[in-house]
Amino acid sequence: MSKPVRKVVFPVAGMGTRFLPATKANPKEMLPVVDKPLIQYAAEEAVAAGCDQLIFVTSSSKRSIEDHFDKNFELETQLAEKNKTELLEIVQDVLPKGVNCVYVRQAEALGLGHAVLCAKDVVGDEPFAVILADDLIDSKSKSCLAQMSAVYDDRGCSILGVEEVDPKDTEKYGIVSSSVISEQLSKVESIVEKPAPENAPSNLGVVGRYILSPRIFEVLENTARGAGNEIQLTDAISSLLEYEHVIAYKFEGTRYDCGSKLGYMQATVEYGLNHSSLGPDFKAYLKSLASTEFLND
Repeated sequence: MSKPVRKVVFPVAGMGTRFLPATKANPKEMLPVVDKPLIQYAAEEAVAAGCDQLIFVTSSSKRSIEDHFDKNFELETQLAEKNKTELLEIVQDVLPKGVNCVYVRQAEALGLGHAVLCAKDVVGDEPFAVILADDLIDSKSKSCLAQMSAVYDDRGCSILGVEEVDPKDTEKYGIVSSSVISEQLSKVESIVEKPAPENAPSNLGVVGRYILSPRIFEVLENTARGAGNEIQLTDAISSLLEYEHVIAYKFEGTRYDCGSKLGYMQATVEYGLNHSSLGPDFKAYLKSLASTEFLND
């Protein structure tokens, strides 16, 4: 029987250059969507899937992520003294009790595969998940990672979160060729990193959700640098196919590419509309804005 997935790796050492100058001193994972940073949405998704160890692969410029998940005694004391109970609970409930955070440094920016490899000693001989925080996935009933964990419990092999992408955008994704098992599941036959549209084996793109067997570490250690002169996780998964099955899973939910400015703005609007307290007023504002010449130029 397979071990349950309880550890999640968050590769957060990237420079976030697409959001400069906003990310000059602030990690892209700390960019807020309404009132929570992207990394908190990712952590909440992991916790909702039953994970209790969050492993952040960071760099020297990402201390604010550590601070966000740490206690802030001064802030909590001030909120308590001013009887701001609701705000105090929000601060204290960033992570539930029993969830541990571990921080590992990625000394060099050598790609996603290298970032995952940096977590090897912490993960050990267990299956684990990988979440890329700038892929924000809104799943109404069950979080994306919880869906994938259920598939892992049933199948016992590595799982890739995938969705159909615009064929002209295949150069932005790892693209899989697969044989259909069911409406949402397919067996991965091959995977290639960012192929040109004319070379893409399909339009099924891997997004920022993975469940991987610990064998991936051995494979990563023997993976040469690929696209961008980096160690690509996609290349390692391609080699992993020689040893074990890998499943592509079409998750239920809407993905927002918050690594792009447009995707980030779309997420902000959608999450703003669905916010429990801000939603009605924000919706009224957008309706009034839509009736003006501002959006009709």
